[in-house]
Amino acid sequence: MRTDSRLSRMLHALIHMDRHDGPLTSETIAQMLGTNPVVVRRMLAGLRDQGYVQSEKGHGGGWIVSKNLDELTLLDVYRAVGEPPIFSELFTEDHPECLVEQAVNVRLSETVREAEAALLARFGAITVGMLVRDFDERFARSQQPDSTRRPARRPNEKSRQ
Repeated sequence: MRTDSRLSRMLHALIHMDRHDGPLTSETIAQMLGTNPVVVRRMLAGLRDQGYVQSEKGHGGGWIVSKNLDELTLLDVYRAVGEPPIFSELFTEDHPECLVEQAVNVRLSETVREAEAALLARFGAITVGMLVRDFDERFARSQQPDSTRRPARRPNEKSRQ
């Protein structure tokens, strides 16, 4: 089963659009995302309808960000791209009369709803501007000569300051 990547693709596109001087065409964005320009236009239409991006037609036209990315949350983008499914279906309804299936489905669907609510709340606390700053830091580190890069810490290693 193919996963829905509209959210990550639009976040990717927004960061490129923010860092690019001038508008980006649907064709350019599609090439970056490995998809079709029609798909890009369809996804960006939801963001345009919310006032997050705008497009200009004609020579030199394309898409630009029209909202401060520190005011645009992952939740805003998630909603603008059509609220794609967060979790795959974890249960089936092959035998709705089966009491075991009923018990399993009630608990699984309840748990999935709770997890989805927590994730969406977290999306609301993260701005696209935060992602841009993370990108900027990663880019700056990637431009440093190897000898000046700080070695990465292991996940469980504490900083010694």
